[in-house]
Amino acid sequence: MSERAVRARVTQEVAEVIATRRVGAYQHITLVAPGVAELARPGQFVALAVGGETSGTLLRRSFSIHKVSPSGTYGGTVEIVVSAVGVGTRWIVEREPHDTIDVVGPLGKAFPLPTEPVACVLVGGGYGSAPLFWLAGELRDRGCHVEMVLGAASEDKLFGVVEARRSCDGVTVTTDDGSAGQRGWVSDPLPEIIDRTGAGVVYGCGPMGMLESITRVAQAHGAVAQVAVEESMACGVGVCMTCVMPVVGSDGKTRMVRSCVEGPVFRGDRVRWDAFDGGHARVPDDAVGAPKVGGH
Repeated sequence: MSERAVRARVTQEVAEVIATRRVGAYQHITLVAPGVAELARPGQFVALAVGGETSGTLLRRSFSIHKVSPSGTYGGTVEIVVSAVGVGTRWIVEREPHDTIDVVGPLGKAFPLPTEPVACVLVGGGYGSAPLFWLAGELRDRGCHVEMVLGAASEDKLFGVVEARRSCDGVTVTTDDGSAGQRGWVSDPLPEIIDRTGAGVVYGCGPMGMLESITRVAQAHGAVAQVAVEESMACGVGVCMTCVMPVVGSDGKTRMVRSCVEGPVFRGDRVRWDAFDGGHARVPDDAVGAPKVGGH
């Protein structure tokens, strides 16, 4: 699909908050945004303006879409999960019912869905698991066996464990400190789950280090990884270039691509994980257009 066609499937709405509740360390917010709800697919995201009309906070904040309801009492709704870590996200979680937020979406590329029933493992880190529940429903509607692995640093940072147990064929929980489930990382139980289920696809959303580890496990056990990356996105529409990252194309060449437009979902084996350091990506020396020694 061309970039112009992608833009045609994006809308901007002044969305009303109709529900907001605390879930562990996060805030679960439901917005009336019928245009976004009608167009969105699992894996896409929305970008929210923060601070109101007179705010000096210019950049939007991006969030994976947790769920949508195309119709209902209030019209189509979009659900997001927010972690309050800065001025912008704190402003969002302080919104109350009937407050409004300017929303642009749906943005980015969705998770690719298998054309035939296949066992799938969905792996989420912290509130990065938010888009996986909608995805799980779509996969099960296609006859797929679906298992989920949810991990976090501690029990309060997990999201959706109860919901996962209702919607998936199997659920495994890990925490770094052992406060819930088994102690360790989400990549620890993944080999056994892939081998036991014969999974062909591993879907992931969470921190970049986690996505790298589940990609390597998937490759080693004959599965394809599809990962939704957590790159910082200042605009969400491909203009600012702050979210570029190195990805290998079908021609075998590495290019710096915009994760908000070409992603956020990529095949894990196409991401140049070797170029990431501390969560930030450098331009690999062999990338198309990379600076050469000695300058121009």
